Amino acid sequence: MRLLLGLAPLALVAPAAAQDHSAHSAHSAHSAHSAHSAPAPVAPQTRETTDPHAGHDMPATPDRPQAASGDPHAGHDMSAMPESTAVGATGTDLAPGDAPAPSPPRDRAADIYWGAGAMAAAQDKLRREHGGGSWSQLVFNLAEYQARKGRDGYRWDGEAWIGGDRDRFVLKSEGSGDLGGAVESAEVQALYSRALDPYWNLQAGLRQDLGPGPRRTYAAIGVEGLAPWWFDVEAALFLSTKGELLGRIEGYYDQRITQDLVFQPRAELNLAVQDVPDSGTGAGLSDMELGLRLRYERVREFAPYVGVSWERKFGATARYARGRGDGTGGISFVAGIRTWF
Repeated sequence: MRLLLGLAPLALVAPAAAQDHSAHSAHSAHSAHSAHSAPAPVAPQTRETTDPHAGHDMPATPDRPQAASGDPHAGHDMSAMPESTAVGATGTDLAPGDAPAPSPPRDRAADIYWGAGAMAAAQDKLRREHGGGSWSQLVFNLAEYQARKGRDGYRWDGEAWIGGDRDRFVLKSEGSGDLGGAVESAEVQALYSRALDPYWNLQAGLRQDLGPGPRRTYAAIGVEGLAPWWFDVEAALFLSTKGELLGRIEGYYDQRITQDLVFQPRAELNLAVQDVPDSGTGAGLSDMELGLRLRYERVREFAPYVGVSWERKFGATARYARGRGDGTGGISFVAGIRTWF
């Protein structure tokens, strides 16, 4: 009995000790689990995270500004650099200048094998075939019928030439008259033409008047060419064998309206230094012609046209015309053909 009473306290102490140990074990297990499941400490970030879109051309957005371009000169001050270096100017991008063209090469490699004499002949032939040849043309700028008050009339204005780029022989002719009647006025010019530059020619030669009036012969000198804004212009002086000095200025402009329609304003002014009663020409501005013509140029070599022409005599020339019983001008409706061969 005494033995059982002595073991009772031990029985009560054992569960408490077991409970305390199990709690300790549970705490140890929880600590071990927490230590195992907690994330490892992260080291401080030392560089920016790599952009997955790096190297791609992405449009700018409000939250992501446009990335800097790949220009190797970006951020550099280019103002102090020479222009040709800064922008890479070459050829026609360079600033204009007036330096003369380089001389043509004279050390042709072909001379070594074929001889300078043989190659000189070949070069001469090459120049003739590519810019040094001869050409010719016959053109009628005006060949028209004129419907006007009183008797209808006609008019022509044309030229023919033969030669090269610099030197040409030119024949010009113009005149007018009444239908069913004699030629009222006519002239022919034989001229030598020399190119001054790519746009202008100097011309000199002789002019011969024809028709019912006095048949004067003149020395002629003038220029013709393409003025700025694409105006075709001619200006000439004529000195007769009797010392009479005349002048003429004429020009026209071809305004293309469509691929086939060309509108052409035209003007011609004749002047004289002194009165010439024999030909009915007065000093100063003797007469003027202004015209507007619309040409159908489906084929350039054969282009019909219609239009209107206004003519007027002035000063003493008008007085001479009234003395002969002729009119001093008026309006004509014209129809004709511009052609060349």
